[in-house]
Order: sequence, then C-alpha cells, then structure tokens
Amino acid sequence: MHIKLLSIGAAVALAFAGAAQAQSSSSATAQDHKPSVDRKARKAEEDRINAEYKAEKAKCKDMKGNEKAVCEADAKGKEKVAKAELKAKYDPSPANERKAAEEKAEHEYKVAKEKCDAQKGKEESACEKDAKAKYERAKSDIKAKYASNGRKASSGSSARTPASTSGTSAASTSGTSK
Repeated sequence: MHIKLLSIGAAVALAFAGAAQAQSSSSATAQDHKPSVDRKARKAEEDRINAEYKAEKAKCKDMKGNEKAVCEADAKGKEKVAKAELKAKYDPSPANERKAAEEKAEHEYKVAKEKCDAQKGKEESACEKDAKAKYERAKSDIKAKYASNGRKASSGSSARTPASTSGTSAASTSGTSK
C-alpha cells in the first residue's frame, strides 16, 4: 500500500513537472519567435531607408552647383537620421536616443551650411555663423538633456567641475605665495 502511494505521488509529480516544462518551452518558443519578427521588421525598415536615400540622391542627379550640394547633403543627412532613429527604436537606450538627436542637429547644420555657400561675402559669413550658433546651441541642449537623464556618473562630473575650479584657485593662490 505504501509503495502504491509513493508510485502514484511520483507519477503526479512527474506529470506536473512535464506540464510545467511544456508550458515554459512553449513560452520560450514564443519569445524566440518574436525577435525574428523584429529582425524582419528592422530589416524591412533598413531597406526602406536605403531605398529612400537612393531615390533622394537620384533627384539630385540633374541639379547643378550649390543646389546639388544642398540636395545631396539633405539626402545623406536624412539617411543618417533615419538609421539612428531606427537603432534607437529597436535598441532603446539613452546613448542611442542621444545619437539620433545629434544626427538631427548635424543634418540641419550641414544643410544650412551648404545653403550658405550660395551667398557671397559678408552674407555668407553671417549665414555660416548663424548656422554654427544654432548647431552649438542644439548640441548643448542635447548634452544638457542627456546629462540630466543619463547615468549618475554624468551628474558626478558636473559636481567635479566646481571642485576643479576651486582647486585651480588654490593652486594659483599657492603659486603666488611662493
């Protein structure tokens, strides 16, 4: 009687273990299936980006001079921005989001700079200075945004800045006392 109960208990335990294993393996296959769908979708989006870039670049083919340079810079910039955004979409991280924002700022700067080349003299110089100022402002905004949202080490580096300035004043004070 005791042996029958043990064998029944063992059979029930094995049945539960088999059911649990079957359930975990079916969820594992569902998880394994999902990334392949993401890979396919990502590949399709990469192909779309490449096709758009080729189409944009083909539009530039018939253009001449500065107009062509602006068109090509715009096409290349759009491609870089789209690829950076795609990476941020499928591999979300602050670093990838920052890279996408930096690519947008750089794209705008390069296109604006190319447009400035169409102008002459003081107008060109003023245009380039304005484009550079906008680019630097965008870069500092990105840096500030991702420094506050970023790692703890980023906030620690800003805390080190006052210490380093006080260290330089102490060094300059000790330098004057010598």
